[in-house]
Amino acid sequence: MRTTDPKAVVTRYVEAVIAGDVDAIRDSFAEDATWTYPGDVPVLSGTWTGRDTIVDDFLGAAGGRLFVPGSVAIELTWIIAEGDRVVAEWTSKAEAATGGGTYDNRNVGVFTVRGGRIAAVREFTDTLHAATVLFPERTPDTAA
Repeated sequence: MRTTDPKAVVTRYVEAVIAGDVDAIRDSFAEDATWTYPGDVPVLSGTWTGRDTIVDDFLGAAGGRLFVPGSVAIELTWIIAEGDRVVAEWTSKAEAATGGGTYDNRNVGVFTVRGGRIAAVREFTDTLHAATVLFPERTPDTAA
């Protein structure tokens, strides 16, 4: 039986990401879910709409094209919930496949859970770090 407890739903999703369980990741989202990633980071920023778009295009782009396979380490550091809203913090570490070095970022997501599935995510992260490490060819050299 599927849990509808919002905190448990988000925890299950993060555990599925850590385990690389694509079926459980996909099952974590409502069909009409949205994920908003801040800033103007190529490939990532914007609002992603629909479960398949989030899993295949957004999460798939980040994991599959931007990071060296097998190098990604995600850790859920804390999570709180009130009603249908869950705020989770996690760290993401990996070697960039783009030659930009080590990606080491702290992320916060505000999740809305509906009917036992994630309906919306607003993510907050250091987008300058993401752009610099993941797209070094597009980042202007700011060294004097």
